[in-house]
Amino acid sequence: MPMRGGRLPAGRTPGGAAGGGAGARPDLLRAPLWRGAAALCAGALPALTFPAPSLWWLAPVVLVPWLLLIRSAGTGRRAALDGWLGGMGFMLAVHHWLMPSLHVFLVVLAALLGLFWAPWGLLVSRLLGGSPSVRGAVAAVAVLPSGWLMIELVRSWEGLGGPWGLLGASLWEFAPALRTASVGGVWLVSLLVVAVNTAVALLLVVSAARTAAAACLVVCAAGVTAVGVWAPQPERSGTARIAVVQPGVVDGPGSVQRRFARSEALTRSLAGRDVDLVVWGESSVAVDLTRSPGTADRIAALSRLVGAEVLVNMDARRTDGPDRTGIYKSAVLVGPDGPTGDRYDKMRLVPFGEYVPARAVLGWATSVGKAAGEDRLRGSGPVVMDLPDGLRIGPLVCFESAFPDMSRRLAADGAQLLVAQSSTSTFQHSWAPAQHASLGALRAAETGRPMVHATLTGVSAVYGPRGERVGTPLRTDTSAAAVYDVPLAHGTTLYVRLGVWPVYGALAVLAVFFGTAGLRALRTPAPERP
Repeated sequence: MPMRGGRLPAGRTPGGAAGGGAGARPDLLRAPLWRGAAALCAGALPALTFPAPSLWWLAPVVLVPWLLLIRSAGTGRRAALDGWLGGMGFMLAVHHWLMPSLHVFLVVLAALLGLFWAPWGLLVSRLLGGSPSVRGAVAAVAVLPSGWLMIELVRSWEGLGGPWGLLGASLWEFAPALRTASVGGVWLVSLLVVAVNTAVALLLVVSAARTAAAACLVVCAAGVTAVGVWAPQPERSGTARIAVVQPGVVDGPGSVQRRFARSEALTRSLAGRDVDLVVWGESSVAVDLTRSPGTADRIAALSRLVGAEVLVNMDARRTDGPDRTGIYKSAVLVGPDGPTGDRYDKMRLVPFGEYVPARAVLGWATSVGKAAGEDRLRGSGPVVMDLPDGLRIGPLVCFESAFPDMSRRLAADGAQLLVAQSSTSTFQHSWAPAQHASLGALRAAETGRPMVHATLTGVSAVYGPRGERVGTPLRTDTSAAAVYDVPLAHGTTLYVRLGVWPVYGALAVLAVFFGTAGLRALRTPAPERP
């Protein structure tokens, strides 16, 4: 019998007769070129579960082709290569809409980020290759999801692109997944998705471990059911009437001024609607209101007309001190008398879109795509704003709605309503607007706080405190002002209280696995020299 991770005899695969597999590998998968293409495609498949395709019901099996491909690798080197190429395919697929902006640089980034899956490929080969025992099958269902979660954690760092495309986020429409997110965040959902895929792969090809794999699936289903029945949920506590103003696509000369005028007209139509807050999208104001009293007065007049504060978003150059002059993106609350003084400056910027990481080294990216010509400046911390009627709102700007920790912090600080101001007009006809809007459902479910996702050009959407959709979204072909009766809630979810405990659990699983493997290696006597 071949050793796991070692080289196999000709004509044999890890899924041979002893392992319950299908016999010899297809000839195409022996050719490096075809196998590499298969790995890229298998890694790209999970992108279909996200909007716009939204084939979320494929999530329990979408990783199985990739797992089985890596399992058939004859060597550890080949398994690592399959992991890397699959990771590259995944990164390209979930970020393909960036191609018009980054061009070939997107391929470079995907290749670099795909390297995170190379060690995961080795784990898959080690745990699924050959004929796993019952104990090995259980270990695979625990260790492989833990390894995947470490990849998601590391690549969630803002400098590496942020947490866009976390696997658990694909289930934003599935109520049991949203309930699970309230307990352990999107991290727990990702963990369970990979665990289910691993168990399904074992069911398909390893007859000796099918009972164990089926038992693991039952445990996962029982856990999700238990969460749905017993996990605490915030209790409803009234409603807030929130208006979203989406001016739509405005191009050509004078587009900034015409878009502002369109937002004004739409806001005037809200007079008499008894709203509590009006929300404009990201970059809805292109001047610093503290230096443009005329513009500030126009927005204040709108506030007096509709009887509510207006939350706008400034994308303008500002001076905060001798060394703090530059462009900020800021959520600014404007009342009947002008800016109220409540302002939040965006903290986490879009790599290449709003700043270039290590510009001295990577500044050439501006010459091959639409990377930022000047780095935006960052805010210093989160802000919770208080409205006159007592409602407390936690603003986020664009990309920040992808970060689970930011909305969790706002909920812990007392925000009753999360508001994300966004603009994806650059990617208007891609999957990006729908993907971005879907993140609001996860953030709402995680925190037990409703979320308003307001954009300039769509998709704008509102979600209740359990992640459920409220009202009808404003699509990318819409220019309108819509009013939503948003349910509020009090109390906190387990995720807000406990934080990222699934990540710590995954770290513990990996520590036990590698520690046990290391001890076993130390206790194994070296072969005698002939």
